[in-house]
Amino acid sequence: MRSNRAKLRAVSMAATLPMLTGALALGIPAAHAADNPGRNALVGTKPAWATAKADKGDTSNAAQVSLRVYLAGKDAAGLAAYAKAVSDPSSPHYGKYLSAKKAAARFGATKAQVTAVKSWLTSNGLTVTGVTQHYVSVTGDVAAAEKAFNTQLHNYTKGSKTYRAPAKAASVPASLSGAVLTVTGLDNAPHKANHDDQLPQPSTVFRNSGPFSSYYGSNTASTLPSAYGSKIPYAIKGYTGKQLRAAYGAGAYTGKGVKVAITDAYASPYIAFDAQTYALKHGDAKWSTGQLHQVLPKQYTNTKDCGAAGWYGEETLDVEAVHAVAPAADVTYVGSASCLDNDLLDALSKVVDNHLADIVSNSWGDIEANQTPDLAAAYDQVFQFGAVEGIGFYFSSGDNGDEVANTGTKQVDTPANSAWVTAVGGTSLAVGKNDNYQWETGWGTEKALLSADGKSWTNFPGAFTSGAGGGTSKTVAEPYYQKGVVPDALATANNPEGNRVVPDIAAIADPNTGFLVGQTQTLPDGKTQAYDEYRIGGTSLAAPVISAIQALAQEANGKAIGFANPEIYARSGKGVFHDVTDNPTGSGLAEARVDFVNGYDATGGLATSVRSLGKDSSLSAVKGYDDVTGVGSPANGYVESYKRH
Repeated sequence: MRSNRAKLRAVSMAATLPMLTGALALGIPAAHAADNPGRNALVGTKPAWATAKADKGDTSNAAQVSLRVYLAGKDAAGLAAYAKAVSDPSSPHYGKYLSAKKAAARFGATKAQVTAVKSWLTSNGLTVTGVTQHYVSVTGDVAAAEKAFNTQLHNYTKGSKTYRAPAKAASVPASLSGAVLTVTGLDNAPHKANHDDQLPQPSTVFRNSGPFSSYYGSNTASTLPSAYGSKIPYAIKGYTGKQLRAAYGAGAYTGKGVKVAITDAYASPYIAFDAQTYALKHGDAKWSTGQLHQVLPKQYTNTKDCGAAGWYGEETLDVEAVHAVAPAADVTYVGSASCLDNDLLDALSKVVDNHLADIVSNSWGDIEANQTPDLAAAYDQVFQFGAVEGIGFYFSSGDNGDEVANTGTKQVDTPANSAWVTAVGGTSLAVGKNDNYQWETGWGTEKALLSADGKSWTNFPGAFTSGAGGGTSKTVAEPYYQKGVVPDALATANNPEGNRVVPDIAAIADPNTGFLVGQTQTLPDGKTQAYDEYRIGGTSLAAPVISAIQALAQEANGKAIGFANPEIYARSGKGVFHDVTDNPTGSGLAEARVDFVNGYDATGGLATSVRSLGKDSSLSAVKGYDDVTGVGSPANGYVESYKRH
């Protein structure tokens, strides 16, 4: 997901952006002449899976399509250039953010552009169903879409299913090439909208079985087999805000005066109750009246396909983690109508168009192979508008390591791969008895079960189960801020010219050293809902933790940090990060974990396992920058380093 733009009136950005080269570096879709004169192709609108071998013939002319024609605005290159300039500490324009209104006026689509796009679409037989400052939505039949975009729509097999897609890249009249960014919806994989859906009840309760450690190493599994030559501790019951604030150097900062937004899909019906209950139980500051807001769509779609109830836990984790680490920050939850790209883009756009926050936590994503240049462009446009306004986006880097075990292909996740967001990787965190930071490893877990006789671990250390997402993008050019910090071997892994490497920064993610969350869930009877608590992790935890730390840093700074990557990389090697490695103690690390087989009580039996730490697929956390933890995790001095003297 990548996008575009903007030119400074007073400054030639060609001089200030020497290291951003090529369309992808700016997130601008490359413009190419179409097959016939007078038209320009919208690169990336024909998906890679729409091959001749998979072609099953024409889509019926009468079949219906629902499209979004995204607007490029009046200065695409200028938007990207200004987004860089206001985010780069070495630029004279650093921190000179624009209001949402001024950004739209300077870089957004003009009324004349919108009118021209609408006229073109309707003249080809499509019906306009909506207009925003970002896109024009239309519906119509396949024949009208083919006429408007000068392409044929065919049916193609993709895996075990068949979807519609353009047989060649869509194009627009040359007169509109400066107005149209891209079009989405010509291919319909995997869009299955159902506007009659209702939100389901919460999922069945999940609980962790003991024994637990209350801090790292507090409870040794003395009756279980050793691992790596010594007895190992039981997994953490779940860290709380006090422990995380101490580990990451929060000091006296609370996020006062800072607005944080969280985007996810759907909305938990119990979030206000759960967040307040959790805060009061675990010593976090009480939520004040009006401190937690929700911005929700009028209706929800795709609740079954997206597993809507599972998103309740994601929202709960994100809200409680932000408040635990930045207890005075104002939090706005922006719920998407579904887990599909168009709806998630709408949620992100609400934050930017209304400047709902300066910091945006996003614990969702997909694999890069599922990313298409058209959607990349639409996402990056939103991120660049955000940067211009002083808004920073933080995305979880993924929970499947290099993705090989999950997909068979080594790749990174998206939108974390965007050069315009801060990708947050994950660690395993050891916090000691007095809330003292002990160490971190890169998050990567291998699991082996206890043998039947209880005397050994079967096939120790076992198989890879999960780990922080990371690696080198195959599609996004290396951004200027990574040069000189990211090792060339990583940057050039897929391209000798250098590509984006993920992540940028990291925090606690390992579920075995995870965060305690309180959520109203459905009890095993299937009818009753009640508040309960469980330990959780994933880079879905790391993203809100880093977002909260950034809220503390912004409080120290006294003004918006905006797109933070240039600031983060400028601090690399300056002693304000924990330089996380896979082997911080010099010997193998592992924890013992006991789980309820049925997920909530002992009636189905218990499963005992050993979880090795620092084993992230083919990725490694090493000294300096690495593709598991980026530049590292925040240490004492990181938040304070933003204080203006």
